[in-house]
Amino acid sequence: MLTLYTNTATPNGMKVVLLLEELEAEYRVIAIDFAKDEQFSEAFLAISPNNKIPALTDEEATGGGRRTLFESGAIMLYLAEKTGRFIARDAKERIETLVWLFWQNASLGPMLGQAHHFAVFAPERIAYGLERYTAEAQRLYRVLNRRLQESAWLGGSELSIADFAAYPWTNAARHAAQGIALEDFPHVKAWLARIEARENIQAAYKKYPQNPPLEAKHRH
Repeated sequence: MLTLYTNTATPNGMKVVLLLEELEAEYRVIAIDFAKDEQFSEAFLAISPNNKIPALTDEEATGGGRRTLFESGAIMLYLAEKTGRFIARDAKERIETLVWLFWQNASLGPMLGQAHHFAVFAPERIAYGLERYTAEAQRLYRVLNRRLQESAWLGGSELSIADFAAYPWTNAARHAAQGIALEDFPHVKAWLARIEARENIQAAYKKYPQNPPLEAKHRH
């Protein structure tokens, strides 16, 4: 049994859910309520030393016994390697998948999160933060668009964990707050449509509906 500790209202919280649904894995979700600061509890700290979601426990881990993991990229790589799915066997495409998975973890997620924060959640308009992170969001979409012009999927010819990692940050619920006009990024738009058409992706969002898109409080 896999147990996922997450908050599905966030893009980071949905990444592993999408992979588990695509794997058709047996798993359960334990919700971490940010409003109650459950991410800072001693019980969660024992699973996720950085107090961040998601975290995962596997009672039948690779190599035997129980394994606890934190950090979404590490969890996704572990699950892909355990199942042999959504990570290429071809050495070149495997490396490309890891490059784009780590790019999402290091750049796309954190920077789009900041853009969203300054547009939606900041109590006042902070021009420097809003302009800085909106510009960075647009730059990252250009990077993503160029990659998807070269390749159908982030890792190469096959759908991979890199795509599942990036998708929740770039889907329709996020563009307005990030200052993104999707028509400016046609290859991203086509890639999003390919992912959205998948039955297991649709099933994931039916299980864990997202909040309606939040309107930016401040003009970009």
